[in-house]
Amino acid sequence: MSTDSATDSSGESFSEDADEVHKNARKSVVAVDADDNEQEVVNRLEAHMGDGVRHRAFTALIFDEDDNILLAQRAPTKRLWDTYWDGTVASHPNPGQLQEDATRRRLEVELGISPDQYDDLRLTDRFEYKRYYAREGVEHEVCAVLKLTLHDTTLDPDEEEVAGLMWVPYERLYENPRWYRQLRLCPWFEIAMRRDFE
Repeated sequence: MSTDSATDSSGESFSEDADEVHKNARKSVVAVDADDNEQEVVNRLEAHMGDGVRHRAFTALIFDEDDNILLAQRAPTKRLWDTYWDGTVASHPNPGQLQEDATRRRLEVELGISPDQYDDLRLTDRFEYKRYYAREGVEHEVCAVLKLTLHDTTLDPDEEEVAGLMWVPYERLYENPRWYRQLRLCPWFEIAMRRDFE
């Protein structure tokens, strides 16, 4: 498994204002080793503070039948990478939950995509990365990449999760980053996309 190391660490402590009331303070993630072997269950908010705790995560890349990828802009209320563009859904499986089941759940919650709209959900990659976000927190994840193709592109996004949606030709996005400079892309998506074309 390859590792993408931190590139933006200031060494300073992060803001903890309102952490006690943040919804993530009531959730858990699965801490893992570099090979994605489960270690323990940890508090989700604590896993994203300070130097972070390496944990299990996933990103799901959603395509239409013309190989366009669906980019989803993260809601401005997100603690980390708010208003950045993701491709398409990213989250963490619950303890004991398979990545595929977690992906199906988040697709339905965030975008209103039901399993009858696709039939090819598959895990295609896994990588470790670590990135700091301003002074708010850190992602240190072993990130699974899952892909699927929508036969029915009907969407019903949850505004608390998604601020915007955009279909983009996937190869063109990769080959012409200057054309999309105004889109700030989430680091885990940039890594997943780069690995797709390497």
